[in-house]
Amino acid sequence: MNLLEILSYGFIQRALLAGTLIALLCSVLGVFLVLRRLSLIGDGLAHVTFGSTAIALALKLYSAMSLLVSMPIVLLASLGILKLTEKGRLSGDAAIGLVSAVGISVGIVLASAGGGYNVDLLSYLFGNILSISREEVVIAALLCVGVILLLTLYYHELFAISFSEELAMVSGIRTSFINSILVLLTALSVVLAMKLVGIMLISSMLIVPAASALQLARGFKVCIALAALQGCSSVIIGIILSILSNLPASATIVLVNLLFFAAAFLVRRIIYPKNSN
Repeated sequence: MNLLEILSYGFIQRALLAGTLIALLCSVLGVFLVLRRLSLIGDGLAHVTFGSTAIALALKLYSAMSLLVSMPIVLLASLGILKLTEKGRLSGDAAIGLVSAVGISVGIVLASAGGGYNVDLLSYLFGNILSISREEVVIAALLCVGVILLLTLYYHELFAISFSEELAMVSGIRTSFINSILVLLTALSVVLAMKLVGIMLISSMLIVPAASALQLARGFKVCIALAALQGCSSVIIGIILSILSNLPASATIVLVNLLFFAAAFLVRRIIYPKNSN
């Protein structure tokens, strides 16, 4: 089977389109999260997504309908993490761990109680981008447009709080509002990425492209562009390689991302040897 024949299939085209859109969101948001030291929020929200998916399957809601259950739950969980850090006297990682524990516990209890859908639930753990539906592609496209618009609208505020929240607050920026936007956008991306790489690997889509871009970039906008380029490229290459090699698409995408990171790390040591230590 050659490349042109692979690309002629509708389910491959849907996977590439939706995967590229989701990777774009995760990569761009990942830059802000890594700089804010909130990169593990993706992992915490992924565990909440597991619990919300278990609820959706218990209600016998599948495919795009399950997203309608997961989205509000994960959005509320992201705000819960933010409020725990602001008013609960908890550090970011402690708040993420607390919410994560609740999410995964709910998922495990429901999975144990409803043995009939265990197989369906496990498929969400590792993702299956090749089975994405037309409705899910439309949802991904609409959310991608919305997230990009919000990122463009609040770019300067997000940039300011990424480097110094205290300075941003003194400058008159509503840091609590901007933080809420950041975690809500992350929550939406996590729910969408569930189908791309699965709940177990979502955090890699947020962290690895951003970490690679930070190895090479010498400007914030360049960093965002490099992260987006890597994220989208890894999805396209990963999906094609997975089909040609009969490997799981989700794991292949993540491994391609890690190869990009290794290459960026080596290039940085060659180009900027004095700053590599």
